[in-house]
Amino acid sequence: MNKRYIFTACLAGSLLLSTSCEKFLVQDHPTSVYDELWWNTAADAELGLYRGYVGIPDGLSGRQIMFLDALSDQLVARQSTRGEYEAYVKGIQASDWDKANHIYMDDYKTIRRVNRLLENIGRVYMEEPLRERFILEARALRAYYHMELLMLFGGVPIVTTALSPEESKMERNTAEEVYEFVKTELAFCAEQLPERYDFADRTRITSGIANSLLTRVALFFHDYPTAKEASFKVIESDVYQLHRSANPANSYRDLFGYAGELNNERIFFRENGNSAAFTTIGMPSEGGQSVLSPTAAIVDTYQLKDGRNLQELPADSVTLFQRDPNHKDMRDPRLKASILLVGDTFMSSTLNPFDNSNINANRLGNQYSTVTGYWVKKYLDERDKTPSASTRNLDFMIIRYAEVLLSYAEALVESGEWSHPDVLYYVNLVRNRAGMPSATLEKYNSEDKMRQLIRQERTVELAFEGVHYFDIRRWGTWENVMNGVVYGAVDPATGRKIEVETRTTNGNRSYWWPIPEVEMLSNPNIVQNPGY
Repeated sequence: MNKRYIFTACLAGSLLLSTSCEKFLVQDHPTSVYDELWWNTAADAELGLYRGYVGIPDGLSGRQIMFLDALSDQLVARQSTRGEYEAYVKGIQASDWDKANHIYMDDYKTIRRVNRLLENIGRVYMEEPLRERFILEARALRAYYHMELLMLFGGVPIVTTALSPEESKMERNTAEEVYEFVKTELAFCAEQLPERYDFADRTRITSGIANSLLTRVALFFHDYPTAKEASFKVIESDVYQLHRSANPANSYRDLFGYAGELNNERIFFRENGNSAAFTTIGMPSEGGQSVLSPTAAIVDTYQLKDGRNLQELPADSVTLFQRDPNHKDMRDPRLKASILLVGDTFMSSTLNPFDNSNINANRLGNQYSTVTGYWVKKYLDERDKTPSASTRNLDFMIIRYAEVLLSYAEALVESGEWSHPDVLYYVNLVRNRAGMPSATLEKYNSEDKMRQLIRQERTVELAFEGVHYFDIRRWGTWENVMNGVVYGAVDPATGRKIEVETRTTNGNRSYWWPIPEVEMLSNPNIVQNPGY
């Protein structure tokens, strides 16, 4: 009898050391149904495919994609119960680092589930068009999980069969090999998958998702021709558009709350993926816990409404806007939509982290309050204050159309086409939707200036969405922004920005995450990343 069982939670023997996993090596599905008995109907295949979707990460719970920007210069993370992010930014993460272990094991566990479906769906009684679609969805999902591993760990084993423990001692493929695998799979699936589904299947992988994922990984590996082609296919499909609210001024803000949750901008999203938002980024005075705090670096990146950067202003004006970041409401509206500043009001709370009285639950130094003087506002919705978890069901957008537009513009610039009219056209679509003026060729009149414009736009448009961490690594700005003192808001008592922490990030070591220790111990053919 086949001893490779459905939904086995172990990959490559890595979890053989875990007692909780042992039962899955001798027992199939929890009801002990073996492969030969399980795969019969379309419903069985549907459940098998569903298990492949389970691994898609959330925003502020579970795999918590938004926390990745706490590994960048945008956010500071506290409370180790949500993960040892502080260890990484201090350069002391090791092969037992919890975040690396979690994602590595979770991705391979889900890859195994997908491979199980692909190996058995051929003998399921179901309509052929549906079978073919399930296969494409499964292959795209498998490529996505390999892509995530690749962008965090570098070269990893490419796994296309549901390995038994005896087959698990695999060597790492090179990063180039994994990239080619992911690229080929996503490109093939993108050509075959539907462009859209009915509402009931709205979370399923589409051709647009496959091309958007391909765009993201191609940019990461500086394959600009592929990124340009894949992103333009999403654009010309005419399936997606930037979200516009009834009141255009609220369009950007509404994207990240219930008011604009159902929109045509989201491409790849996790349903209910921000159910833990209020308890993760809310302020203590309203029953939240501020696990993530924005830095002065991201606050200072937003332009003025007239399109000027802070660096273009006189020194006294720079000082003014650092002390009062949204002075007279003169900054990019995305600042107010994404970050709560000193003196802002949220629900019944006026935020003053520098009021040190004991009755101020939001004061600096309080265990569950901000550590920078700022709060994340993006995805913070008043409705989620309710203690009922069943009503906290805000979706999280993993990739949205604005990112694709900026990616296409960036791919053009990095392909030597910085003056192509599409560059400013699509950048300005994003800027104008947010209430910002159009950037012009008169100001951005060189490749380097256009590159800086796009990088700035990506930084503020996609702030806290888990994109910036990958951007600074591929841009080569990684070590510059991840070493030194992290600053927060200006303390009115001193007139200076508070010093939050000092970061020490060795780019050669921290660029790739460590292969988990449990994997190293169980697989003698696995080689660790340098520095670990």
